[in-house]
Amino acid sequence: MDMLKGDQIAEADLTEWRKLAQGLHARYLVDDFGAGVRFVQAVGEAGDALGHHPSVSIGSGHVDLKLVSADAVYRDDEGTEHVVEWVTRLDVDLARRITEIAADHGIAADPTSVSVIELGLDTARSATIAPVWAVLLTGDAAAQGHGSPSDEIRDATGRVPNLWFGDADGHATSRQRFHVEVYVAPEVAEQRIAAAVAAGGTIVDDSDAPSLTVIADQDGNTGVVCVDASAAAGD
Repeated sequence: MDMLKGDQIAEADLTEWRKLAQGLHARYLVDDFGAGVRFVQAVGEAGDALGHHPSVSIGSGHVDLKLVSADAVYRDDEGTEHVVEWVTRLDVDLARRITEIAADHGIAADPTSVSVIELGLDTARSATIAPVWAVLLTGDAAAQGHGSPSDEIRDATGRVPNLWFGDADGHATSRQRFHVEVYVAPEVAEQRIAAAVAAGGTIVDDSDAPSLTVIADQDGNTGVVCVDASAAAGD
């Protein structure tokens, strides 16, 4: 099934879901663990009917859900097809069904609280170093390029954050190579950035805002606040 572009996701108007990194994410607030289990059971039955299921995490007072297809089809500029992890129509259909289930159970969503962490490593030799990081992070060499046409490291079981490789000059002087990327809902990005600045951080690059805003701490270490603005409803 073809991967969906940002505008197609936005047109779906999934008010309780946010597109972060590769997938759709939602948080539902529950009164207790038992209510969460009953909700997840209903979600599982809906997934059985569609032949597709979300990743689920039940916490104290909430249920977190992620929807992504492991076999989405991406076509590059030359028309070559790649199988990637991304949102497809199947994810959108199940997201809508889960929203209906939540309403039936009297469960409210908290879409502004969703977040995803990824790791970035700047290098001029991703193909060379990626095998090391694949086995170090996941224990599985197949994690290199899993669900991606690049050397990106993705654990199929979701145990660790994805690691992607950015471009770096192979002759550049030593500097920070690792950084953290924090994906947030579009409506909270400005608040998150302001809070980081109020805590002593500095905006060092907002040329790609609101999609990417680079923040440095007092020691010069950088992190990036990320928003998938293209998939935001109303944009």
